[in-house]
This record gives sequence, structure tokens and C-alpha cells, in this order.
Amino acid sequence: MAENKNRDVAASILPLVGGPENVTSVVHCMTRLRLGLADRSLVQDEALKALPDVMGVVEDETYQIVLGPGKVARVTPEFEALVEEGKAAAPAPAASTPHPATAEELAAQGAELRAARKAKNATPFKLFLRKIANIFVPLIPALIGCGIVAGINGLLINLEWLPSVTPALAAIASGFMSLIAVFVGYNTAKEFGGTPILGGAVAAIIVYAGVANIEAFGQKLSPGQGGVLGALGAAVLAVYVEKWCRKWVPEAIDVLVTPTLTVLISGLVTIFGLMYVAGEISTGIGTAANWLLDNTGAFAGLVLGGLFLPLVMLGLHQALIPIHTTLIEQQGYTVLLPILAMAGAGQVGCAIAVFKRLKHNTSIRNTIKSALPAGFLGVGEPLIYGVSLPLGRPFITACVGGAAGGAFVGLFSMLGDKVGSTAIGPSGWALFPLLDGNHGWGSTALIYLGGLLIGYAVGFVATYFFGFSKQMLLDLNAPADTARP
Repeated sequence: MAENKNRDVAASILPLVGGPENVTSVVHCMTRLRLGLADRSLVQDEALKALPDVMGVVEDETYQIVLGPGKVARVTPEFEALVEEGKAAAPAPAASTPHPATAEELAAQGAELRAARKAKNATPFKLFLRKIANIFVPLIPALIGCGIVAGINGLLINLEWLPSVTPALAAIASGFMSLIAVFVGYNTAKEFGGTPILGGAVAAIIVYAGVANIEAFGQKLSPGQGGVLGALGAAVLAVYVEKWCRKWVPEAIDVLVTPTLTVLISGLVTIFGLMYVAGEISTGIGTAANWLLDNTGAFAGLVLGGLFLPLVMLGLHQALIPIHTTLIEQQGYTVLLPILAMAGAGQVGCAIAVFKRLKHNTSIRNTIKSALPAGFLGVGEPLIYGVSLPLGRPFITACVGGAAGGAFVGLFSMLGDKVGSTAIGPSGWALFPLLDGNHGWGSTALIYLGGLLIGYAVGFVATYFFGFSKQMLLDLNAPADTARP
């Protein structure tokens, strides 16, 4: 029954995005079905948003349909299957004949023009950040799973329970992290248009134990030096070497020469350059993050927690993904994620205040009721795109709540109690199993809980008293038959 339901969801979405022939690519992240579309004007946005299982839509480089964690992973393969079946069964296209334009077609053309203007704003920097995100996002499920196992193992060790099992749990939790550079290299080459396995092969040099016998810049290298940043750089270099080889190496010997030169040239540059440079950068990131929170924790938390939602809107939050991963690889947890998670707490408090203030707006209240459970678990898109952002001022007051929660968590970092996460992806209450710090899970969890509660409270109060003008309340609470257009 569950499979049929997921297929039904996919089947309800497909015609509203223009049918199988309009879909050029299908991928998903933690919460969103991301579609490449041949013709954006064929998408029926309002009908999509009205589907019960769709929490919202986001237009970016791909068209993104928010389905929520868990569901999106189940719906995506069903959607892909329907697209393939539809394309296989599609008849040959008939010659087009002119026909009069309808009002709907003109409106669709206008939407296409607006989308084209938006596409012009896709700066090279933002496109680069999207590539970086595409490298690391597929790794998140493994980071979460291994992070939770590491947390369970730490709890068992502290309680001195099951001593015969904890070494096995340690191996399960640490195995992926010890080879994460290989996965980063593989995904990087794939994203930048090279052969993925060559990217992984070059990145594997970084974690090979034998590099300890090699000296670069007057120092002995150490396995893992440079981490994910070194792997990323090595794989990008491998892509460019491979493309150069494809251009100049004769086809008859390409299968032998190109892989060899790619691995050899990129490997030597990685060993005698990238590992040392990336290692220094990685160390600098860890030092900077610790210094920032040790010396300006409350202020840094206020700024990071308050600005995270706008960063998400601009797509700039993707720049933080390799930083999180570097901190996890280097220190065992990222101290930035719990602070940034406070933005979601401010969003939840804001939504509850909106629910209270708009007593007669059934539509918005129903949206909030359906989206709040996901919001508490750290999935903020439904509340952002369905409630606060369209209303305007509540989005700002939600940021105020996030700033307050971030300042609280940052303050404790100044006092010596670090709050970190062993994986990226979850936030809200879903982050509790992944929490770690320098004073044990209990103390860390209490500080994080305090930040959430403050984020909820300040987000609620700020929105309740400052989130609406009198005219907004009048318009939004008007009965349906007298509401202003």
C-alpha cells in the first residue's frame, strides 16, 4: 500500500510539471524533488501547491518540489519510473500547426520571461556553490547514520555497557569518515564533468597510509592531511587533466594514456602541493571557528542565527557545507550547525504566533497545522514558503527568534561549553541524537534545548507584537466573502 501511495503522489505531480517529455532530469535531496524541465511555462504552480503531499515549490536552477524528509526518497524512484514509462509510450511528435493564443498561454509566456530574467541573475559564484552542494548533499545520509551510531557508542562507553560491542560500533561509525575524501573526490569529478572513478582514485591518495613516508615543504605528510578540501581540489584538477588528455591524446591509445596521465599528474600535484595547502586551510577553518565562538560567541551566534534564513533564500548557505564537513572530519563535530539550527526555532515560534493572530484565516492556519510537525523536526521549507516569506514581516521576526537562540548557544561557547553536531542535515528536535560537545551529551543537549526554547519564545513574541500592521491583520482576517482582492 505504501508503494502505491508513493506512486499515486508521483502520478499526481507528473502532469502538473508538463508530463514526461518535459522532464529532463530527476534528483532529490533531503526534502525536495529537483526537476530539470525543458519548458518551465508548462508547469502549473498553483495546482502543484494545492496537492496534499506538496509542502511548497522553489524555483532555482532546477524546479524544486518540497515533499519532506523520507517521503521524497520514496516518491522519487516512482516518479523516475513514470517518466521513463511515459517517454517510452509517447507517440512520435506531429507537425505543429498554428493556433490562436489563449489567455492562459500568454500568461505562461509571461511566466517564462520572468523565469528567463531570473536565470540571468544566476551568477557564476552561485552556480559554483550549487556544484559544491551537489558534491556533499549525497553524503548526508551516511553522515547522519554514522553520526548516530557514534553517539550511541559514546553513550555505551560512558555508561560502561556492552564493552564487547563498542569496538564494532566504533568501526561502523568511523569507517565512512576515514574514507570520506574518496567519496568527495568521486562526486566532484562527476559534478565537474570528469570520470568519477578517476576523481576517487586521486582523492584516495590523501587517505593512503603510505603518504606518511613522503616529505613535502620540508615536513612529513600525514594520512588524511588536507581532508575533504584536498580531495575536492585534487578531483577538480583530475577533471581538467583528463579533459586536456581527451583533447590531445589519439583515440587509439586514449584508454591507456588518459587515465594514466590523469592519475599521475594529479597525484603528484596532490602529494607535493595540494595536501599541504589544503591541510593548512583546514586547520585555519577549525582555528577560526573555535576562536570566533570562544571570543565573540554571543555576538557570532546572534549574527549566524539571525542571518541563516536570508542566506538560505539567496542560496549562499551552500558555502557552509564543506566547512561543516571539514570541522566534523577535524574535530568530530561542527560547532556551527547547532547555532544555525536556531533559525528554524525562530521560524516555528513565528508560525505559532501567526496561527494565533490570524484566527479567521482558515487557509493559512491549515497550512501551519500541517507544516508545524515538520518544522519542529527541522524541516523549515513549508513554513518559510507557505507562511512567513509570503507575509513579509513575519519572515523578519522569525530571523529575530533565530538570532536570540543563536546568541544563547554562542554565549555558552564563550563560557567553555561547546555544542556541536556530528553530522549535517537534520536540525530542530531531529538534531538531538547527533549532538556532541566537550562536556558530554547531557550538558550539550540542555544548552541546545535552551536555545530552541528561546528561539521559539522570541520568534513568537516578536511576530505576535511586531509581525503585522493593523491593515495586514484587517485584510488577512477578513471573512472569505468580503476579503479584499
